[in-house]
Amino acid sequence: MGTPEFPNLGKHCFVEDCKQIDFLPFTCDTCRQVFCLDHRSYSQHNCPRANKQDVTVVVCPLCAKGVRLIPEEDPNITWEAHVNTECDPSNYEKATKKRKCPVPGCRELLTFSNSIKCRDCNVDHCLKHRFGPDHKCPGPTKPGSGFLFTNFLTRTRRDAPNPNSKGQATTSSTWARLVNAASSVRASAEASMAKLSTDFTQVVQSKDREGQGRSGTGDEACPQCDARFSSVTALVDHVKRVHENGTNRTGARKVSVDVCPKCSRGFRDPVSLVEHVEKDHGGSSRS
Repeated sequence: MGTPEFPNLGKHCFVEDCKQIDFLPFTCDTCRQVFCLDHRSYSQHNCPRANKQDVTVVVCPLCAKGVRLIPEEDPNITWEAHVNTECDPSNYEKATKKRKCPVPGCRELLTFSNSIKCRDCNVDHCLKHRFGPDHKCPGPTKPGSGFLFTNFLTRTRRDAPNPNSKGQATTSSTWARLVNAASSVRASAEASMAKLSTDFTQVVQSKDREGQGRSGTGDEACPQCDARFSSVTALVDHVKRVHENGTNRTGARKVSVDVCPKCSRGFRDPVSLVEHVEKDHGGSSRS
């Protein structure tokens, strides 16, 4: 075996019928014997310890977790140890049930990269139905009406002792006074909130009426304050009410508006009125 220069080079195959010398032999990782290229696998040399490298895993029907069977150990013992230590039946639904998009007709599975939670309804949806109109989002939850101590009043009335029972007259009177005081506080608070809401609504409506002329989007513009109006009549009323009557204001000047007899459009310059009639109405100013 080997050569004069390398006497230990190469080894014979361990199989009795082979005994072939191999200069690149294989050593079995279980039986630790040397084999040639043809007998290197477990099945070819009938390795007696081949099952030590096998990995057998069974899925638990209770928790859907994998249980690895230990070689040379009774599977019943391994199963009993799993049931007594690691088995959790609540994990079965999480492991087997696949989440889907809640939109009717959508069967898209919700995965880590394919789901997004709506910030209004706090429900996970697929990327296709991530926007509110796509999944008919009801919007954010509105806060409940009433006050924080409403539940306290209800619980107080429910837990109040019976005044007809003996030995509890003093306690019942104390509870009754407490309930009456809390009820009066609640009534006054509700009245204050209603009055505040009414006042706020009136102020908003008055502000809207005052700013209606300034925030308009009409075609007629005031030469004094650049407010816009939808009709000439509203512009004339505005000029008379605001600018002609307000003679005490600095820089106020009287404005005259010429109205077209055909279309009732106002012009500050008579020349512009004549040009408008000739261009748009064929030169005729008769209505």
